[in-house]
Amino acid sequence: MAHTSRIVATETARSVPQWSDVAAWATVWCTVPSSAWRVAAGLGVDVGFTGELGDMYRGPAFLLYVWVLTVVSQAGAFLTLGLVRPWGERVPSWIPRLGGRPIPPLAVITPALLGGVAVTALCAMVALAPNGPLDNPDFPRGAAGVIMALCYAPLLAWGPLVIALTVSYARRRGVVGASRDPHAGAMKAPTP
Repeated sequence: MAHTSRIVATETARSVPQWSDVAAWATVWCTVPSSAWRVAAGLGVDVGFTGELGDMYRGPAFLLYVWVLTVVSQAGAFLTLGLVRPWGERVPSWIPRLGGRPIPPLAVITPALLGGVAVTALCAMVALAPNGPLDNPDFPRGAAGVIMALCYAPLLAWGPLVIALTVSYARRRGVVGASRDPHAGAMKAPTP
């Protein structure tokens, strides 16, 4: 029998496997090193870009790009927690008109699965593409290149973790897997 997280299992319709809770937090932490590296670059820290890229990766437009990309990536990572938290099954009560309503499982599964596949494909494309962006001679080399690689390497795990969490969520909500009960994914009514 799989271990479950006591805190999460008591709040969601079905028990959340402990590995899912850990994996959900790992998706959040996978994005932190690259976000910190980008913010440093945006603030003018020399991260090793040279030539034309060194000139391009400076100034207010680059800083705005860095902040937008960082906020979007962190928000996407935090949304992954919805795959193991009650707010991924039921609209939080503080949201006007919708609070407390169950969320249809496919409304969560579809974007999560598409996002996981997209991030996996993008990371694979950048990491494995011959003559890709990493082969650009203006990209950081030496120690700066190693630091950049270490900051971006965790992103390789982000997409597969999201896909695994989405499958776990779908099974827990009764969309796929052993359960044939049509009410398997339904939330229990809160007790007063």
